[in-house]
Amino acid sequence: MSLSRQLGPSRTRDDGRGIPDATVARLPVYHRVLRDLADDGVQTVSSEHLAQVCGVSSAKLRKDLSHLGSYGTRGVGYDVSFLSYHISRELGLSQPWGVVIVGVGNLGHALVSYRGFASRGFEIVGLLDSHPDVVGEQVSASGVDLLVQPMGELESVVRSSGAHIGVIATPADAAQGVCDRLVAAGVRSILNFAPVVLVVPEGVEVRKVDLAVELQILAFHEQRRVDDSSPLVQVMQA
Repeated sequence: MSLSRQLGPSRTRDDGRGIPDATVARLPVYHRVLRDLADDGVQTVSSEHLAQVCGVSSAKLRKDLSHLGSYGTRGVGYDVSFLSYHISRELGLSQPWGVVIVGVGNLGHALVSYRGFASRGFEIVGLLDSHPDVVGEQVSASGVDLLVQPMGELESVVRSSGAHIGVIATPADAAQGVCDRLVAAGVRSILNFAPVVLVVPEGVEVRKVDLAVELQILAFHEQRRVDDSSPLVQVMQA
């Protein structure tokens, strides 16, 4: 029996709305680990081992997977291929998603050269920039050569490529304008690397990646460790 028949009919968009955001954020991690296990020839995995590799508690992992209707088999664990397919379908990775990247500077080039997009269901279908030294450059994206198009072609590139996701890797002062144009062109999912909060209409999903904020969070924890190891704190805790 095929995996699709085992899993039954696909969930509708409304079905997925009951999955907590925190669970959705962990599903890509579970999916990546399961793919690695499958590549290593592992057929079944216990919730305890899977949770340990994913960096969560086994109780949290089981609860997350219960939202998908997947509980595993007692004494056996989870079928790696089955669960990977199940999560892949929930994440919408059963079809490739076209991505346009706006801003092909250092960060944009790094994103284009990342080889993990294609294996995870994403295809870079358009590159745009406003700098004359960058426009017209030929860049390889997952083995496909793409020309960096001028910003005036943004709407045309989105329409002709059928892109669903826009990635903004521009300076902060240009990000909102780029966002507005992507939304007007029909893009409803945006990944923003610019250090600015974007204002979007209802129905548009924005995910923000701020590397400086992540470093500040790490600095906070580093400072806590330094403070906890200071002689004064050790004396007070004695």
